[in-house]
Amino acid sequence: MKNAKYLWIVLCGATLMASCRGDKPAPAPPAISFENGGPVFRARQGATLVITPTVANGDGATYVWSSGGEVIGREPSLAFRSDEEGSVYVSLRVSNAGGADEAEIRIDVLALLAPQITMAVPEGGFTVVEGGELLFSPEVIGDAMFLWTVDGVQVAVGREFTFSPATAGLYHVVFTATGDDGVSRLEFDVRVCTPDEMAFEWMFEQTTYNISLGRTVFIRPFRIRNAFDAVYSWRIDGGGVVREGTECSYAYTPSMQGQHTVTIAMNNSYGQLTKTFTVNVCPPEGTWRRPLSPSSSAEADHGYFFLPAPSQHINRGASVVPFADQAAVNAHIYNRPGSTEYGGSLGAWGGCLVAGFDHSVANSGGYDLEIEGNAFPGSSEPGIVWVMQDENGNGLPDDTWYELKGSAYGAPGYIRDYAVTYFRGADRSNIAWTDNHGNSGTIDYMHEHTPPTMYPRWIAGESYTLVGSRLPSRTREVTPGYWSNDDFEWGYVDNYSPVDMLRSDGNPNAAYVGNHLRISDAVTHDGQPAGLQYIDFVKVQTGLNVKAGWLGENSTEVAAIRDYNMIK
Repeated sequence: MKNAKYLWIVLCGATLMASCRGDKPAPAPPAISFENGGPVFRARQGATLVITPTVANGDGATYVWSSGGEVIGREPSLAFRSDEEGSVYVSLRVSNAGGADEAEIRIDVLALLAPQITMAVPEGGFTVVEGGELLFSPEVIGDAMFLWTVDGVQVAVGREFTFSPATAGLYHVVFTATGDDGVSRLEFDVRVCTPDEMAFEWMFEQTTYNISLGRTVFIRPFRIRNAFDAVYSWRIDGGGVVREGTECSYAYTPSMQGQHTVTIAMNNSYGQLTKTFTVNVCPPEGTWRRPLSPSSSAEADHGYFFLPAPSQHINRGASVVPFADQAAVNAHIYNRPGSTEYGGSLGAWGGCLVAGFDHSVANSGGYDLEIEGNAFPGSSEPGIVWVMQDENGNGLPDDTWYELKGSAYGAPGYIRDYAVTYFRGADRSNIAWTDNHGNSGTIDYMHEHTPPTMYPRWIAGESYTLVGSRLPSRTREVTPGYWSNDDFEWGYVDNYSPVDMLRSDGNPNAAYVGNHLRISDAVTHDGQPAGLQYIDFVKVQTGLNVKAGWLGENSTEVAAIRDYNMIK
């Protein structure tokens, strides 16, 4: 996200000037915010739009509105009019004796201002059990009157509508937003089922596991729907039941090498479902360890996988290339360590990249990895780091990931097996999301730096899901319009840590600087030390699902990934 955050420097400079005056202290500097969301406004072609910001400490201040290098206003409000369609960028500077604040807005000039609707609708519509409830709460940009109909019958007139059908069947729902310049509609189906018609559903991140002999594999879903009174039974290699209960997870520690099958059966009052997993038990740790050589590089020697979450920075830089699919993206970043194509933004929560070394990185007991981000005080967008050994020796990151335990691991608000589904949106619109805890929201379309779509161009589907761990938010609005993304103590990338950045200069230029991490902090899924002697692959994943007002979503930035043992 890291745009326009240097306003903190202006504030600090104003405070210093005030402390040097011996007579009358300078007033507090202004702080600009926009009540209606900003910084994107919509104006009808040929009509006047009045924009009035909220300015803290604005009494007696000087206002300067400018666009295209020309001053277009000097009043607290801007009366804007354009006879041409398109986007216009306007800057506002408010200053007083204590300092100044600046903000930039975009005004989209349209022939008609039909309301804009955003809501996450699953492919095929919604499903709910008979007698259940669904709350629909779309976001709408623009003044409008609202109307809900079900099968052509009016049922509600507000923006929100709770659907609670008593009878099973298929219902067609229409949400209409009517403004002065047009009408927008959102249509979808809702299938209402009796309990015995509600299909049980489970979602697992993988069905094949590669793990070294002596280790434990944790098989569990990241989402379950319509479980009702489900009981789960587990079997190994077709044998008898080894675990049974209402918890859908199993910790399996194989006793011998080779390929094994783990089968789970779900039984509830309405049906039965089974699923089989393959567990390839590899030779013990160390069998495929790759030693250092005179030609070994401290830098991760190539990237394997790049899948960002939607963001104001996605589809720029490397992503401008018209990728055909995920395989083309992975091929593009292969052997491009440290480049802008390899690094940059991972997008909102869950966005990730995977890189590897030309040797095994040893667990020294101290700092073993250095990963660069561009954090500075008040601007931390922490990424969680995962590590992997090449347990099956095939040179690919298809084995077991271990999370590096940071200072927020297990804290209130920390969630393992967190999942977010992002939905494709129209160009220049917000991207809707839902998570596996029943929450929903949007990644907001921001400003001129944002490409037409924030949804990765190479993903053909209407939605995609990311799975990982989520950190508790430390984002806060300090004063109106001023946001701070506070740091975590240690253990994350792109995090201004007082412990593991090994510097205290404040990084005033937001340069790429390293956080330092320990392989000895790797933990298994149940939080126990993994005890890894070395690692071969690294994954960095955006750890926060949070927005900082007009600055937008938190998105981890990553540059170089290094074996710190070779340079420390």
